[in-house]
Amino acid sequence: MDKPKIKKIVYFVRHGQCEDNVASVFQSPNSPLNERGRKQAESIAHRISKLSFDALITSPYERAKQTAEEISKYTDKKVEYSELFVERVKPTYVNGKPYTDEKASTLWREWERSLFKSGMRVENGENFDDLLARTDKALSFLQNRTEHSFVVVTHGYFLQTIIARVLLGNLLSGEAFRNIQRTVAMENTGLTVLQYRESFEEKPTWRLWIYNDHAHLAD
Repeated sequence: MDKPKIKKIVYFVRHGQCEDNVASVFQSPNSPLNERGRKQAESIAHRISKLSFDALITSPYERAKQTAEEISKYTDKKVEYSELFVERVKPTYVNGKPYTDEKASTLWREWERSLFKSGMRVENGENFDDLLARTDKALSFLQNRTEHSFVVVTHGYFLQTIIARVLLGNLLSGEAFRNIQRTVAMENTGLTVLQYRESFEEKPTWRLWIYNDHAHLAD
């Protein structure tokens, strides 16, 4: 039997820990890496430098941008920015607000329901349908690029959405999605790898190869 033919390989990296990750606030797009996050970024950059890849792509959110810039320093790869890989988009009012803000807290809870219920929308936040559509677009974007291999710096929740979509495809219901997001953990700068490949009598498809490998943080 022939070996699987790998058409694409994507090394996904969750950004390093940021200030809002450890603060009692609803995370904002412009939250920078904290000291621990900068060390994590350096560790994953050193690890990524041992890999061979063609393109470095990142979410433009500050925490992802800083992580990607550290990888760029170690690999001499130019950073490319893509809105396809940003974190789930919250209602604007919520960003950066403390958990004690009653309006933000109420809005957050209502918006979270929309992440698992098709057709429900809360202000200008993304919902279940938006996330799946963006996930499909992101995977198609990578699949249709001419390069063979990528490092993509993104965010925990959105990366878990990508994995859920790859594993369950059109069977991904709101209930299944909620269960995955609540029970599957992901470490800052954890390395997750997808392959787009074909096998004997199987058409090319995305396959999960490695999930949340953070051995580099043990150094």
